[in-house]
Amino acid sequence: MSEPDRCSAPYRVRFDECRPDGLIRTSVLLRYTQDLAGVHSSSRGFTRAWYAERGLTWLVRAAEVEVLGPIGHGTELVGTTRVAGWRRVWARRRTDFVDEAGSPVAEVRIDWVLLDARGAPTRIPAEFEPAFGAAPTTVGLLRVDLGDVPADAVRSSRTVRPQELDPMDHVNNAVYADWLDEAILATGGSGGEAVGAIPRLARLEYARAAAPGATVDADVWAADGGWSCRLSDADGDLLRARLEPLPGHAAG
Repeated sequence: MSEPDRCSAPYRVRFDECRPDGLIRTSVLLRYTQDLAGVHSSSRGFTRAWYAERGLTWLVRAAEVEVLGPIGHGTELVGTTRVAGWRRVWARRRTDFVDEAGSPVAEVRIDWVLLDARGAPTRIPAEFEPAFGAAPTTVGLLRVDLGDVPADAVRSSRTVRPQELDPMDHVNNAVYADWLDEAILATGGSGGEAVGAIPRLARLEYARAAAPGATVDADVWAADGGWSCRLSDADGDLLRARLEPLPGHAAG
């Protein structure tokens, strides 16, 4: 097994990236992670132009975000990313964030699937392994098993807005984390505490991309010490997600 190649970059938490309590939203860590993955890839020669010439693109299949400590407005973070392992058509990235004191405050794991020009999964190019240094893995894609939606689930709805679309004309993967928080907050009660719990774990499995202008329904219910959420549109599931306060948590 070769040592994974690493790439680091600084991020300063902006005012508009925080909740009313002054602490960072889960979705922002996904945005930083996505940006840093692009920085890492481009710095090793795999730019957006390189992918476009070959008709290739990466799609987020699943993500786990662990918020380990309070991250407030103005915090100077350093993110470090690496390819933790790969299989035939997908790769897992792990990105760690530390604060000014060097203390770990977040960890993000994302499974990315490589697609060809038709939108079908395709084999990872051979030149990636020597560039990123990761070895094949035997682990499977991250999954979120929710079971059936119970009768007492709380439903809320939202419409996909233009500002939620990214340059691929898709709802960006980080937006779904905002929708997860929004849907849990809509339940009232302990939902607000769960969204701000520290430490906490958000697990997201993406099924399909929501179309521009689509109506997205969220069904949310308390289960197993946390919250389960299923996002769907008229054609079926878009996202299956869990938000789980971790042992020793406190409201953020």
